Amino acid sequence: MCRNIRTLHNFEPHATSEEVHAAALQYVRKISGSTKPSKANQDAFDDAVHEIAHITQHLLDALVTHAPPKDRDEEAAKGRGRAAVRYGAA
Repeated sequence: MCRNIRTLHNFEPHATSEEVHAAALQYVRKISGSTKPSKANQDAFDDAVHEIAHITQHLLDALVTHAPPKDRDEEAAKGRGRAAVRYGAA
């Protein structure tokens, strides 16, 4: 479930609000053990996603690095290479 959470820091262009929200959603799903909460828990679930996305954005804005920004396409290619080694090329 949480394999979908990706590193969001030090990319050019910066992480979008959609990427931050997606990471927060995956985190809340993992912690709650539910991909789709019941109606009784929907508000708490949505509030948690909103709050975690908000604080995640603050974290990303505050982090400092001297490393050059990573390229999304290069990192994706590296990930595909690791997957090919791990699972075998299709």
